[in-house]
Amino acid sequence: MRAQFVFSEIGVGLRRNLTMTFAVIVSVAISLALLGGALLAGQQVNQMKGYWYDKVQVSIYLCNKTDAATAPACARGAVTGQQKREIKADLEKMKVVDKVFYESSEEAFKHYKEQFPDSPLAPSLTPDQMQESYRVKLSDPEKFEVVSTAFSGRQGVHSVQDQKDLLEDLFNLLSGMNRAALFLMALMLIVAGLLIVNTVRVSAFSRRRETGIMRLVGASSFYIQIPFIMEAAVAGLLGGLLACGMLMSGKYFLVDQWLREQIPLINFIGWDSVLKVLPLVLAVGVIMPAFAAFLALRKYLRV
Repeated sequence: MRAQFVFSEIGVGLRRNLTMTFAVIVSVAISLALLGGALLAGQQVNQMKGYWYDKVQVSIYLCNKTDAATAPACARGAVTGQQKREIKADLEKMKVVDKVFYESSEEAFKHYKEQFPDSPLAPSLTPDQMQESYRVKLSDPEKFEVVSTAFSGRQGVHSVQDQKDLLEDLFNLLSGMNRAALFLMALMLIVAGLLIVNTVRVSAFSRRRETGIMRLVGASSFYIQIPFIMEAAVAGLLGGLLACGMLMSGKYFLVDQWLREQIPLINFIGWDSVLKVLPLVLAVGVIMPAFAAFLALRKYLRV
């Protein structure tokens, strides 16, 4: 096979269908950018889960004098010193419990004022209205039900709250957005595939005379088809490179320069994660258009 001829045919094909080739490059770039973005978003969610779930605590709120009149669980009155000691001792005996921290009503009042300084309730609150609590760090955050079952309804206990439930809604939202990005990516890949098929059909039709002559002089089907397949692969490669540029720009400008400063509590994924995704983006960018062109040629290339 003469490589010079193949490359010259690729150049001719790309120039003849410049508008459609540009449309293929853009659609492939957008779809691959969505693919890479969805993969990175999935890694970000998993990293956030690992980071925050490791810090999840179970809060056991104890009854105070105010709760005795308003909360059914505290109908027997405020928690006693004996009850607090028994609760702490039972917590420390549990295998799923890693550490136990005690927060007094004064500490709870101080933390509330620090976290919600502009709350309209802050001026009217007093330390004795705040609940004492035990903050329990679990060795396995999935074992919350063990603690909840053991202490919910116990005398002196107002309620048991798992912080994981507060984070679960956020992670579910992020996962839903990730699935939406994957769906949009699949839709864009279909659009790109249809554009590639149409581009190959137009290119094959415009060069039917040349391909007919090649067949007459004994050229194989693969030799005739390879320039068309390579055209699609080159367009896909350009789209993949553009998608890689979009992903790297998004990482640098959106994540590093803006989100990292706006949301310092989130541990964002690093450049190593981005660099691992880029080869996959390029591979899909080359293989998908080439495969679509191959399927189109089997049906539409008639000489």
